Amino acid sequence: MRNAHDDFLNARFFAGLDGLRCLSIVAVVAYHVAGSHQGLVGRGYLGVSLFFAISGFLITTLLLRERDKAGHISLRGFFARRALRIFPLYYTVLGLYAALVFVSEKDAVVRGDFFANLPAFLTYTSNWFVPPAADKRVIFYFAWSLATEEQFYLLWPLVMALSRRTWTPVLFMGGLLVVSVGAPWAVSAGLLDASHLGGRVLTSISASICMGCLAAHLTHSPKGFAWVSRVLGRVWSVPLMVVLLAGVVVWHEAPHWLISLVMTALVVATCIREQHPLAPVLGHAWVRYVGTVSYGVYLLHMLALNVVRKALPGQGVAVYFVLTLAASVVAATLSHRYFESWFIKLKGRFDWREGSRHAPEPRRVRAPQAAAPKPGSLVGVGVEA
Repeated sequence: MRNAHDDFLNARFFAGLDGLRCLSIVAVVAYHVAGSHQGLVGRGYLGVSLFFAISGFLITTLLLRERDKAGHISLRGFFARRALRIFPLYYTVLGLYAALVFVSEKDAVVRGDFFANLPAFLTYTSNWFVPPAADKRVIFYFAWSLATEEQFYLLWPLVMALSRRTWTPVLFMGGLLVVSVGAPWAVSAGLLDASHLGGRVLTSISASICMGCLAAHLTHSPKGFAWVSRVLGRVWSVPLMVVLLAGVVVWHEAPHWLISLVMTALVVATCIREQHPLAPVLGHAWVRYVGTVSYGVYLLHMLALNVVRKALPGQGVAVYFVLTLAASVVAATLSHRYFESWFIKLKGRFDWREGSRHAPEPRRVRAPQAAAPKPGSLVGVGVEA
């Protein structure tokens, strides 16, 4: 007789995660539209940390299942799938930015900085080599989070695939978690210089990704799953985590490790207990849909914001937010349907799950119709599959 852990290991979909992606991208868009660090909207940048927690948990879950069912982790397959999903749109948007900056950017300093930063954008190292600037615009700065993701995609599968003992990756990621928590403290204490490359590398490690990875290892184990489910597998677990998350977000002095911990707990609770009071919200057709195209929304929302501001000058933040989000979703939909889908189809050639009865079904992104679309599949990682 199958138990809850067996159901978890054989789950084809984690139904609520697209809803969490929607929450994340809406928060990020609101933050960039408002351009303010004050109030609740000023905390919207934390939506990226929720993306990171989802990514760490799902990537590790997939790698663990591949190792168990296929007997090994195919690095070739993993890197091919990631490249086909992420690179086409990223480099297309980056090329569009380069063309627009070259043609229309009037500020010579901002234009020069963008092209000086271009090698970092091309190599996914902007989180190390493109620092923020309070006194001027840094075009394409938001790519720092995508750089963090790509560095995780490059390093973590290597660690898991090459480790002979199952606890080695756990120790490795636990060490990175300690660094991710300690490095910002060391900077504030004057023990680490974040202006130097070494300091920037250490402070770029995401606690949310680390916690997501460790949570995936914990829930993959029968004993770990049993322990976690006592707290996060209850009918009230997801609502409680949402309340706690709202609390730490509103609390501006909350340490980032605590915010990451609550976000990771929310991700885990959403995956191990799909039936809960917030399921109708996270599972709403439009909410899930925005989550499925959130990668495109993230890459395109600043372009959409600039178009909206030029088309309708003098409007308020609320108007700009609604129009920017709508324009970004439309643009991301067109991109996914007519451009990205060609590359996504090729991913199956490198998927160990092809032909397996445990393989997640491919997700086709369509605008919601009368019948609700299928929930997001396990292949969804980072900001989108």
